Order: sequence, then C-alpha cells, then structure tokens
Amino acid sequence: MSQQGGRPTGHSDDWWGQLYDDTTEDTGPTRTPDSLDDRFASASDAVTGPPAAPGLLPEPRGGARPPRDAAAPTGPPPRAGSPVPGPRDAGQVPSVPAPPPPKGPTTSGTGTPAPIFAEPPPPPPPPTAPPRFTPVTPHPLHHVGSGPPTYDPEPTALPPADPDDLGNVVADTVLDGAHYGACTLRAASVRGDSARYRGEPRRDALLTARFGAGDDALVLVAMATGARATAGAHRAATEVCRWIGRAVGLSHARLAEDIRAGRRGDLKSGLHRLTDRSLGRLRAGAAEQGLRPEAYAATLRCLLLPADPGCRTRVFFGVGAGGLFRLRDGAWQDIEPQVGQVTGEPVLGFGSPPPETPGGDRLTMDLGIPTPPSPYEPAPEPPREPFRFRASVARPGDTLLMCTGGLAEPLRGEPELPAHLRERWSAPQPPGLAAFLADTQVRVKGYADDRTVAAVWEM
Repeated sequence: MSQQGGRPTGHSDDWWGQLYDDTTEDTGPTRTPDSLDDRFASASDAVTGPPAAPGLLPEPRGGARPPRDAAAPTGPPPRAGSPVPGPRDAGQVPSVPAPPPPKGPTTSGTGTPAPIFAEPPPPPPPPTAPPRFTPVTPHPLHHVGSGPPTYDPEPTALPPADPDDLGNVVADTVLDGAHYGACTLRAASVRGDSARYRGEPRRDALLTARFGAGDDALVLVAMATGARATAGAHRAATEVCRWIGRAVGLSHARLAEDIRAGRRGDLKSGLHRLTDRSLGRLRAGAAEQGLRPEAYAATLRCLLLPADPGCRTRVFFGVGAGGLFRLRDGAWQDIEPQVGQVTGEPVLGFGSPPPETPGGDRLTMDLGIPTPPSPYEPAPEPPREPFRFRASVARPGDTLLMCTGGLAEPLRGEPELPAHLRERWSAPQPPGLAAFLADTQVRVKGYADDRTVAAVWEM
C-alpha cells in the first residue's frame, strides 16, 4: 500500500529515484545568469507546480491519468486515497474516512506525485518592548511614615576590599535564629540605607552563640555599633562582640546557675566587670594604632537566655545607645533601664543579701578575672557610658526585642513602625527567618543607620 492508501503503482517512487539516481548528471551552472523574475518563477513552480493548461482540471491522485482526448467521466470522480476493490472482492467493503484532499496540485508535470507542503506559519507578532525587570520577594520591602525614604531599598554599592585583608570584609546582611527551652530567637543585622548608597561597610556587628549543652546551656546574643565616621568602626564592633563572647563562654556554667537561682547582685557585678574588660581592650587597641579612644570604640548590648525550659529569666546588659522593648498583651513597653536603675519583675532570690563569703561577690571574684582596677578607673575622657542591666521574668506570649540605635530611634520616633511590628508579631507562632528579616527592614524616612535586632518569642 502507498501512503495515500491506494495500491502501489509502477512509478510511485520515481520522484525518489529522480532525486537520488547516481546516473543523473548535475546540470551545472548556466551560462546566462538568472534574472530576478526567473528566480521568482522557479521558486513558485517548486512550491505550486507549473501552471495548468487552460481548460484542464487537476488530475486525480493515485489513479491512472486518462488520455487528454478522452471524454470526461459522467460519474463522480473517485476520491484520493479511497480503497479500490479488486474484481474478485465479494460483499461490501467497509468505508474508511478519507483524509482531506491535499491543497495545491497533486501531480507534477511528469506525472509523478508532487510533494505536499504544509500551510505557511502565521507571521510573528510585531516586536514589543521587553517587560521591565522587577525583583520579586516574598515580603516586598515598604516604608511607614510621611513618605518614602531618599535611598533605594536594596543595596547599591559594595564597600572597598583589601586583597590582603579579606577577613575584614563585612556582609551586607546577617541572619540567624534558634529555639531553646521555652523561647524562639530571631536575630538580624542589616546595613543601613546610607551606608549602602555610599559603599561603606556595616558598622554593626552581631554574635549569636550557644555555650554548653542540654538544659545547662546558655545562649548569648551580642551586638555592637562602631563609632560613626571612623575607618575601623566595623572592626571595633566585631572585636568587642568576640571578646564579650569569649568571656561569657568561659563562665557560662556559673552564669547559667546564677540566672536559675536569681542571684541579682552576682550577675550585675560580674557582667559589669566583663563588659568593662572587653571595652578596655578596645581602648588598648586604639592606643596601639595611635588613635584617640573615641576613634576606636563601640557600644555593646547583650542578652543571656538559659536553655532550661523551667527558667524564664532573661538578662540584659550593655553599654551605649540602643533599645530594649517588650510586646506584652498587644502593647509595646519601653523597658530600657535608665542610668543607675535596676528594674524588672521579681525573680526568686533577687534582693537577697550578698553571699556570706570572705571574698565578697562570688561571681566577680571567681571568674578568673584579675583583681586590678577596671581599665575605666580612673574614668577616661570623655566620660564613659553608664552600664545598663536588667533581669526580668518572661511570660508566655511575650516578645522581647533588643536592638541597636538604628532601629531603636525610629521605634521611638515614628508611631507607625511599632504599630506595624505589633501587627506582624502578634501571631501565635514566631515568624520565619525570611519574614523576620523583611519586618526588620521596614524603612522610615530620616532613619538610615544600620539595624541590628534580636527578638525572643516566649511559648
């Protein structure tokens, strides 16, 4: 059978042989070059075949061609592709739907079947301008307040890097989180809009660390901000976070025990000395570099979270500007301790007399810290920042927020920002890391500093 469904004929494959017959010689180039009309006529004949003689109808496909002088048949012409029963076929042959008749001529001028060409594709649509690229984020950045900030919402310029000091390269954003005991921690540090625009490094540093294991473990969150308009601000912030982290890590077992027991006096005096010692090392580093003390300085804020699920005491301590807030019963509370103030809800053991030991304050004397006076004694010029300390008991449903000045200032200065965070963080479950990062980046016009924040959700 042929592809058209009829019986094979003697010249059904002549077109193949004509194309690939080895005995056929190539015509070669003509002596007279073709004109444009000749080429158009040749291409037209190849697609549609030569024009038919006047008065002749297209010849049927698959059947024998009748003589040109024969009379036209009176019956209906056979359809192309329909089976033709032989003389010995008996009965009725089931009819098979015939394919639609091909378009254009069905035979060439020599009697061989002409190739069938598909319809030409529709013309392509007219070119249009490519769509403008728009970054897609799960939580699009937006702003609150009177109007949009001046700077772009995304990083624009990287800070310069020293090929021989790549260890001091500071990432634009740091994100971390954990869950221990009865609380869930989210922490982030983001370069401010102003530093992103100018290609300056992030002056804020963030350290989250766990010391110990099991219920005896202690989680430390430390954040620092280097002095403004100084070349080594980011290094100073990173160093003071590492130094306070090492000091807390070496004494984490005793600190965790004192937190569980509620030894207020031991905690305050011991953490004060650790903080003074860490900041004193910055002053020594400034002297080694030939810098003034204020040119290589940093603020420091820390949070201690015991992993014991039965202990809900949260301890804050630090030096310098920033904020400590608590979201309780749908309302924000500014609980930043003031100078000389030690507040917080009653904790078991707080207010008890100091331990009766010959050495006095056990924690202060037993941390392995030398007994000579603090590097802050006598007080340097300008006067040192006051030490801030607060220990309080968390309730289920509370959200405790510690942050640097880059977020504390707009929280106190723009009412729409705490309202927005209250709405976002009042859900039964804490946000994921990506959602938390988006929440901390809600911008406010006029506030373009780095933002470092740690939030603790109580279950």
